[in-house]
Amino acid sequence: MSKVVDHLAELTGFRDRDVLDTTLAGALRDLLQPQRVAIHRCVGEENDRRWLTRARLEAAEAAASADPLWVEFDSLPPMSNFPARVAAIERHEMVSVPGSPHITVFPLFTDRDVAGVVEVESADSLDAEQQRLVASILRIYRNFQSLLDYSERDTLTGLLNRKTFDEAFYKLSGQTVEGTTTTSGERRIKGAPQSHYIGVLDIDHFKSVNDRFGHETGDRVLVAFAEVARGAVRSGDLVARLGGEEFGLILPDADQVQAEAVCERLRAMMGRAELTTATGTVRVTASIGLAPVTAGATRVELLRAADEALYRAKAQGRNRLALAA
Repeated sequence: MSKVVDHLAELTGFRDRDVLDTTLAGALRDLLQPQRVAIHRCVGEENDRRWLTRARLEAAEAAASADPLWVEFDSLPPMSNFPARVAAIERHEMVSVPGSPHITVFPLFTDRDVAGVVEVESADSLDAEQQRLVASILRIYRNFQSLLDYSERDTLTGLLNRKTFDEAFYKLSGQTVEGTTTTSGERRIKGAPQSHYIGVLDIDHFKSVNDRFGHETGDRVLVAFAEVARGAVRSGDLVARLGGEEFGLILPDADQVQAEAVCERLRAMMGRAELTTATGTVRVTASIGLAPVTAGATRVELLRAADEALYRAKAQGRNRLALAA
């Protein structure tokens, strides 16, 4: 019992979701002693869902492996390639697949939806006590995820909130320049060897949507944008609601071509989306400003550069992407 308690204490000791997944895989590996434990997440649009491996841990491995967060979406395996995982998600229950190895798949829930699966490979099937142990740990994992969501996410859209966006920005860009701050207390970043981009996005003519259709429809437009954004960005990209109809993008390990491709895909998908209401169909577009993360800059300076690019996109007719000068 003490071993279980130790793992639960470790599992709930982190706020970093990447660490949380690898800790969950490690806990299940140590408690069950299987051949392999893996956590796979569902990513992509409804009609093109794929599997992203968040943590994979073999019996003898000291550290878990995972797909890179910036992996190209088309290189990930389609959901349909793994029917046991799909069955676990659709049924909302454990699925057992006899064989060598024996595979047991548990759906991984969040408050909003089924986020993925935990897959356990073992020489024999898990007994009833082991199944109950996994189910109990996953309930604790879900509850802890809910607490993180409450503090980190926008309550309407489910996207990151402004505070979490700012924290993620500094984590992305590496170490801050020690002892170097502006008069307002902003930290300057050292920058990382990889290329990163930051973006600011605004829904065009959003006020007219509220005026014509009402604020309830305006809220539905914001939720619809969040759903589009989650399907348009890469698995490691971050999208946050900064306030009102303004959103922020963090695109890690992306050169200019890749960053532009993500933004153009998001802009195009938003332009195609339709929202049906009692008073008519609502279609909106988005304008995006994009800026590279540069060494020596502060978060405020980089957001200002992206904002200026956004204003230029709007001045040029909206529904377009503009790069920082």
